[in-house]
This record gives sequence, C-alpha cells and structure tokens, in this order.
Amino acid sequence: MNQEIQITKLPSQRQQQQELPREDGATEEDRTSSQGQHQQDQGHHQATTQGGGAAAGHHHHHRSNKLTLLPLVFLIYFEVAGGPYGSERAVRAAGPLFTLLGFLVFPFAWGVPESLVTAELSAALPGNGGFVLWADRAFGPLAGSLLGTWKYLSCVINIAAYPALVADYLGRAVPAVAGPGRTRTGTVVGMTLLLSFLNYTGLSIVGWGAVALGLVSLAPFVLMTGIAVPKVRPRRWAAQVEGRKDWRLFFNTLFWNLNYWDSASTMAGEVERPERTFPRALAVAVLIIAASYLLPLMAATGATAAPPEEWANGYLVDAAGIIGGAWLKYWIQAGAVLSSVGMFEAQLSSGAYQLLGMAELGLLPAVFARRATRFRTPWVAIAASTAVTLAVSFLGFDDVVATANFLYSLGTLLEFAAFLWLRARVPDLKRPYRVPLPLPALAAMCAVPSAFLAYVCVVAGWRVFALAGALTALGVGWHGAMRLCRSKKWLRFNTAVVAAAADDHQGEDDDGDRV
Repeated sequence: MNQEIQITKLPSQRQQQQELPREDGATEEDRTSSQGQHQQDQGHHQATTQGGGAAAGHHHHHRSNKLTLLPLVFLIYFEVAGGPYGSERAVRAAGPLFTLLGFLVFPFAWGVPESLVTAELSAALPGNGGFVLWADRAFGPLAGSLLGTWKYLSCVINIAAYPALVADYLGRAVPAVAGPGRTRTGTVVGMTLLLSFLNYTGLSIVGWGAVALGLVSLAPFVLMTGIAVPKVRPRRWAAQVEGRKDWRLFFNTLFWNLNYWDSASTMAGEVERPERTFPRALAVAVLIIAASYLLPLMAATGATAAPPEEWANGYLVDAAGIIGGAWLKYWIQAGAVLSSVGMFEAQLSSGAYQLLGMAELGLLPAVFARRATRFRTPWVAIAASTAVTLAVSFLGFDDVVATANFLYSLGTLLEFAAFLWLRARVPDLKRPYRVPLPLPALAAMCAVPSAFLAYVCVVAGWRVFALAGALTALGVGWHGAMRLCRSKKWLRFNTAVVAAAADDHQGEDDDGDRV
C-alpha cells in the first residue's frame, strides 16, 4: 500500500531515474494484505515484494475497483455540487439577478483555475492524500499536516450539513422532521450511520452509485427547465430583496455550493490512469455543474412570482410544484434526498482516503491506513470520519457553511502556494498533464480565486474566527503530538516513508530544489 506513496511522491528526477521503490513501513499484517498491488498498477513489476502470490490476487481485485472516467465525473459532481439544492439562500440574500450572475461566472472564475491546479498536481503526484502530498512536497511535513487538518475538518463539517439539508426537504412532507426534536435527531443520526456503512462497501460501488444518483436527481430539473420555458417572465429576474442585501450569506452560499474541486484528488491512487482521467473528468464536471445550477434557477426565478424573502432551503420543491405539478414536486423532493446521499458518499470517501494518504505519508498512525479485507476500503478512516461528522451534525446550518468555507479557504490558499512553488522550484518534476501557461500567467490565474478566498475569510463572523482559530491550533498541536509519538515509538507509523521523505528533502536542498 505504501509503495505507491513512495512512487508517486516523486522525490526528485535524479532519484526517480536511479532508484527502485523501497519497502514500505507498514506492519506485517498490513503488508500481507496489500503488498505489491500498487506497484503493479504503476507498472513497477520489477520491484521486489514479500508474499507475491497473495499480492497477485489482491492486484486483480484492486484493479477491478479502480475509478474510470464516468464514475469520477459524477464523484466530482457530488463533491462540488450535487444539483441546485441549497442554493436558494443566495436568492434570498441578494435577489435573482445577482444569483444568476454568480452561478454563471463563479463556476468558471473559481472552478476552472482550481480544476487546472488539481489536474496538474493529481497527474504529477497521483497518490492517496492528494493536496496533502502537494503541500508536503513543496513545504515539508508541517505544511502537509496543517493543510490536511484544514481540508479534512472542512470536509467532515461540510458532510454534516447534508443529513440536515435532507431533513429540511423532508420536513415539507413530514412536518415532524422540520423542527427540533427526536424525530429530526433520529433522521439525521440514522442517515449518517447508514450512508457511512454504504461507503464501506467500496469506492467503485460508490462511484457507479454516484452516476445513478446523479442521473436520477438531475432528470427532474431538466424537465422543470423545459416545462418552465413558456412560463418564464424575464422581468422577475430583476426582483429586489427588501432592505439591504446580505452579501456575506450570498457569497458563503455561492462558495459552499461550488467549492471542493480538489477533493477528488485525495482518491487519485484509486483512479485508473489518473494522468489522463483527471483532466478529462474535471473538464466535463465544470460544464455539468455550471448548467445544473444556472438553468433550474433561471426557470424557478423566472416562472414563479415568489419574492426573494420566500427563498429558503427547500423552495425549489415548491417551485417545481408550481411549474409542473405535484408529480414534479415530489420527484425533486426525492431528488434532494438522493443528491444529498451522493454528496455525503463522495465527500466521505474523499475525507477517508485523505486520512489513508496521511497515514501512508507517516503524518498519522498506521492504523488509519488499514483496509477492509473484502472491500479494500479504509475502514478505520471511514469510522473516524463518521464519528467527527456526528459530533458536528447539530450545529446551525449557516454556522456549518461559514466554518467549512473558512477552513477550506485557508487550505486552498496554501494549495495554490504549493502549486506555484513546485512550478518555480521543481520545474523538472514529471507532469503528465501540464497547465499550458508560464509562471507569471499561472500566478495571475490563481490571484482571482485567491482574492475571493481572502474575502471569505475577512467577512467571517467572530464565532467562525474563534472556531477556525481553535481548530488550526489543534492541527498544529496534533502535528507536534504525532512527531512526539513517532520519536518515542508510542504509536506505529510508516516510518520508512518518513525517512524516505527526509532523504528526498535533503536531496532537493542539495540540488537547489528547496529553500
């Protein structure tokens, strides 16, 4: 399992040409169950492993579970969007016109730069852990650990919003679920546990399940858009909100609906030919996501006369009933549940494989790299992510969105810095896909989304500042604690990977690749 990390970490061009992959630092139990499979996937058949006979069987099973283009497209779709559900608050905050402009411009001004960064670095460093690998390679283990902390906490806090969002939509049909009480609590907890178990059954199942969920949940919006065309009155798009516009809520809602383009990178080690599959999947996903928001919102705001103040979470269900009748209303209501299921599954997979990658890098104890014998899924990482999700499930929706956005913004700023640093300081890094721009143009490309990220951080409320600051301090403390546990041998770590990384960094210092 850990051989892949050493291969994909690409220490330097000199070492890449001269060295074969070294043995991992996993326990004998871990090595027996997974040894050799990733090396074979990468074409390193000449590398020596123990237990080769067993590895061959695992290799065939693992390749059959690799993600291909279509499942990856829909996993990215659910990582980022999952449909226009949850976008209603943008209309309430700033009115239809600004909402339509936001969902027209933002997927390209924000999504395209982040997609290009993700495509290049996922192809260059295609191991589980994604952006953690990038920051670790650029700035060292502390940066990798801190970026991992920000992104992971952002991910699991974000996941916690989906069962609550489902409860909001179900509450329109079952009033007992809408308000606080045992019924809503049971719904949220029950959904979280059930969906976490489904994630345990395998990434290939989750990927093809995302395809089915995506098609079923998008279909009613396609129908609603078509039915609404003769009913649209363009003047309704200019409706104004009462009083002042709530720009903080507007941008937080916009950002929350259209971020996490890089989350699928944490599963790059599970993707078939990531150097080809990732760029293509991201390009297709950008177009699908932009259309999935813009067209239904144009239809709903133009074909219904509801003022912006009525646009709360779940209003798209009511708009579907007005436009197409009860059958369309119930289909979109069911689609909201299916969409939230898809988003939950995709992002839980991302978070779990991030922990797996961090364990393979030696940033977390080796136990987080354990895979289930039958499904090859990181069951310890899935269980840990589920527990954290449950712990934050009952925060207010707006607090969840704002805190997730803040932590994600910090992480993405560091991610952009790692991307530019690697281009400048490690120009000879093998990049199967390379953004066809010179370094100054890349800096300009990253500047636009970085300005927006800075804005999201600045407008966060004091509670978000306090919570994010405490979680950041926790991340720094956690990294120090892991270093102490590793040096004292209180916990098992993949120490061979850590030692290799230290040698690689020293080699880069000698070659002038790092400062």
